[in-house]
Amino acid sequence: MLDAVVIGAGHNGLVCAYYLARAGLKVRLYEARDVVGGAAVTEEFAPGFRNSTASYTVSLLQPKVIADMELERRGYRVIERPVSNFLPLDDGHLVLGGGLEATQAEFARFSRKDADALPGYYAMLEGVAEVLRDLALRIPPDAAGGPRALLDAVMQSRKVARLPLAAKGDVLALFTRSAREVLDTWFESEPVKAAFGFDACVGNYASPDAAGSAYVLLHHVFGEVNGKKGGWGHVPGGMGTITRLMAEAVREAGGEIVTGAPVDRVLIDGGKAVGLRLASGEEVRARRVIANLGPKPLFDRLVPRAALPDDFARAMQMYAGGSGSLRMNLALSGLPRFRHAPAGDDYLKAGIVIAPSLDYMDRAWHDAREQGFSKAPIVEMLIPSLVDDSLVDRNLAPPGSHVASLFCQHVDPDLPEGREDAAVDAVLDTVERHAPGFRDLILHRQVHTPRALEAKFGLWRGDIFHGRMSLDQLWAARPALGAGSYRMPVPGLWLCGSGAHPGGGVTGAPGHNCAHAILREGKWLRRG
Repeated sequence: MLDAVVIGAGHNGLVCAYYLARAGLKVRLYEARDVVGGAAVTEEFAPGFRNSTASYTVSLLQPKVIADMELERRGYRVIERPVSNFLPLDDGHLVLGGGLEATQAEFARFSRKDADALPGYYAMLEGVAEVLRDLALRIPPDAAGGPRALLDAVMQSRKVARLPLAAKGDVLALFTRSAREVLDTWFESEPVKAAFGFDACVGNYASPDAAGSAYVLLHHVFGEVNGKKGGWGHVPGGMGTITRLMAEAVREAGGEIVTGAPVDRVLIDGGKAVGLRLASGEEVRARRVIANLGPKPLFDRLVPRAALPDDFARAMQMYAGGSGSLRMNLALSGLPRFRHAPAGDDYLKAGIVIAPSLDYMDRAWHDAREQGFSKAPIVEMLIPSLVDDSLVDRNLAPPGSHVASLFCQHVDPDLPEGREDAAVDAVLDTVERHAPGFRDLILHRQVHTPRALEAKFGLWRGDIFHGRMSLDQLWAARPALGAGSYRMPVPGLWLCGSGAHPGGGVTGAPGHNCAHAILREGKWLRRG
C-alpha cells in the first residue's frame, strides 16, 4: 500500500512529495493535466511562442526548498530585473528600483518629502516582512489543540513579542488597515503611492481602500532573489523550469508522478480518508491523502459532505476567495514603445505597471463590481523574451519576436459569458493609450479569465491564492480555525496547497510544512 497519495502535481504537491519520499515513504502524485506544474508551467500558446502561461515571475520560492531539492544543481537560476517596475503616466513616468539612491532620485521628481521618507518605509516593511519569513516555514498551532498547540503559539509569537512597540504597531496596521491608509502615512505623491499600492491589488479582488488590503501589499515583498530581499526575477525557460526540476527531484527521491489522471473522489472508509477514485474509475488506496488544490474544490467536489464535521462544513461555506484576475499571453512581432519612457530599454525588462494612482485602482474595482470588468483596468506587463537566455531550442519566441505576460485586475469572477472580448479590449486599449501601435504588434493572444483559470488550472473562481488572504484566513485560521496545521478534520486527509499557511504564490512553503507535519506525526523526521 502507498504511504501517501497527492492530488495535484503543482509546485507545492511536488515539494511535499519530495520531502516524504526522501524520508522513505512510498508516495505517488496524480495530476489531472498531461504536464506537471499546476499553475507554474511553460507552454506553447502559439506556433513558435512559449511562455509561463499562468504564474509568470519568481521571488517567493523558499531558499530552503531550493537548497533541499538541489534545484540549482539541476539548473535553477534567476535573472534579476534591472529595475523593479516602470509606471507609464499620462504626462511622464516613474521607475522603481535600481537601488535606494536611484529610487530616491526618481521619487524626488514628484516629492522631495517622499524621497526622504523612502528609507524609513523600506525599513518598516522589511521589519514586518522578516516576521513573515520567520513564520513561513513553521507549522501553525492547532487552534483546537491542547498544551502542545499553546506552546507552539507562544514560541511562534516570540519574534513579534520582541519587537519594539512602534514595530508592533506596524504589524497591526499592515494586517488590518487598507493599503491607502498605510501609504498615506508615508507618502504624498499619487504616483509614488501607486508604485507601492499596486501590490495590494495583485490577485486581490478589492479596492486599495479595503480593510486588510495592506497585508496583500506586504505578502508580495517577503521573498528574495539571489539573496536580495524583496526582489523579483525571471527563470530562464519560464516557470515550468522550476516545476520540471522539482519533478526530477521527486523521481530521484523515489516518488512517482502520474499525469493525465484527474481525481473524482476522496475515498472515505470508517470516517477516514483511505485513498482516491480516479475519473477513470480506478481506485488507489493509501494511508493518507494529501490535497494540493484549493479548500473549496476539495471539500465541495471531492470529499463527501457526510465526512465533514458540521462546524468545518459551515466554515467552508463561508470561505472567501476569487482574485478577479485576467491573465493574457501575447505573441508580439516586436517591442512596444511607450510615449513617456526613460532612455534605453531597461524599463521594458521591468514590471510595466499601468495603475497611475490609488483612485485609478479604486475605480477599476468599482467598475468590475458594477459591469463585470474594469473599463480602465490595472495592468502589469512583463516581456520575458527580452531577458530570457535559454538554449536555442527552448527560446520563448522566434528571433525578432517577443512574448508578453499581462496580468490584469479587475474582472468579476462571475463575468457573464460573452463579455470576455469586451474585457480583453479594455486591457488592450489601456496599453495602447500608453504605447501607441501596441495592438498592431499582436500576432496571437491567449486569454485566461477567472473562469478559464478555474477550468484549466483548478483555481477556484480564478483565485491565484486558493482563497482570500485576509486576517480571518491566515496562519492558524488558514483555511479555517482547527484546520490550520495542514491536518484536515477528516482523519488521514491533509492540505499542502496555497489554501494552507502561509498562502499563495510560488513559495513551496505549504508543501514543505505539510510534509514536515506528517513526518513529525509519524516520527519519520529523523530518517529524512
